[in-house]
Amino acid sequence: MTESAPAQHLHDFLGASHDENAKRTLWVVALTAVMMVGEIAAGYWTGSMALLADGFHMATHAGALGLAALAYRYAKQHRHDPRYSFGTGKVGDLTGFASALILGIFSIGIAVESTLRLIDPVRVDFASATLVAVLGLAVNIVSALLLMGGHHHGDAHGHDHGHHHHGHDNNLRSAYFHVLADALTSLLAIGALLAGRYLGWHWMDPAMGIVGAIVIARWSWGLMRDTAAILLDANDDDAAAAIRARVEAAGATLTDLHVWRVGPEARAAIVEVRGDVSCEELRERLKDIVTVAHLTIALR
Repeated sequence: MTESAPAQHLHDFLGASHDENAKRTLWVVALTAVMMVGEIAAGYWTGSMALLADGFHMATHAGALGLAALAYRYAKQHRHDPRYSFGTGKVGDLTGFASALILGIFSIGIAVESTLRLIDPVRVDFASATLVAVLGLAVNIVSALLLMGGHHHGDAHGHDHGHHHHGHDNNLRSAYFHVLADALTSLLAIGALLAGRYLGWHWMDPAMGIVGAIVIARWSWGLMRDTAAILLDANDDDAAAAIRARVEAAGATLTDLHVWRVGPEARAAIVEVRGDVSCEELRERLKDIVTVAHLTIALR
């Protein structure tokens, strides 16, 4: 005998902060795009290759952030589409993985370019580049603050009997990391440009570029690892342990168990048991595991 959750709950596994996070991301896309145009224009006007490079660097982040914004829209529009048997709650994880991959590729490019500049230094207009870098950092800080509220809200959402089940919105997390990457490169650039201008340490610019590339690559790897696990339906150990304890407390034998993420704050579970227990009793025992939004029980 097999029993599933009611049909009306099958598809909508978007996070509670979905709309709010979408608005935050759109604001950051707008800010990033404006700053990107400003840096590229300033680079052409001053003849500074450093500003042009940073402007085009920001352009890739604007593209990734735009992709995140589109993911929010797509996930909401298609959340009840019958083609998606578990809804569109993982669209953000797919976008997060793609954004992390872009971020990782960019870190390699920054490291290679910085190494080449260490070998063959390039003349930099320190005064103009520093001014625009400071402005860029200010925009990055504002963008990070916009995204930070939703990022930390998602991390802390939801718990069950003292165990926190993190409801990461990896789409927002990827946008947050792109902004942090921009802020980091701007901050390192400011320090390097000031050192080059006032101390004559021209090597600092490419050296800080290598440091920034390493940090960005580490962020990228962490996000790729987490989103890949969700996309591959990795087992959720915390929720699985809670289900196992409840089934055993009912005097039944658990013969098979699968628990995986289907949205930022939702899990699906297939619970197969053997013993003198009914589906109704098991569902009653498991109903307060709040992160399990789709439950299928099979009696053998």
